Amino acid sequence: MTLEQKGLRYLKRHLEDADEAFISVRGESEFVVMRTENYEKLKSYELDIAYMEAIKDIKNGNFKSVSADEHIKELKNALRDH
Repeated sequence: MTLEQKGLRYLKRHLEDADEAFISVRGESEFVVMRTENYEKLKSYELDIAYMEAIKDIKNGNFKSVSADEHIKELKNALRDH
């Protein structure tokens, strides 16, 4: 059964028993479909990890203090360079 044949009905049925559904294109997994609540959990975990990494950097002294104007100037320069 392909996504084109059954679409959303198939995904809903599959997600009753699984956390995610993988969609393959030419035999390679290319997309993942999941329920919104699972996606929100993953995003929350991602923020938690970023927070823990920031705390670790602060504890290890891996940061610098600059004024808001200096920070904005650095951001603009970084954007211009890319």
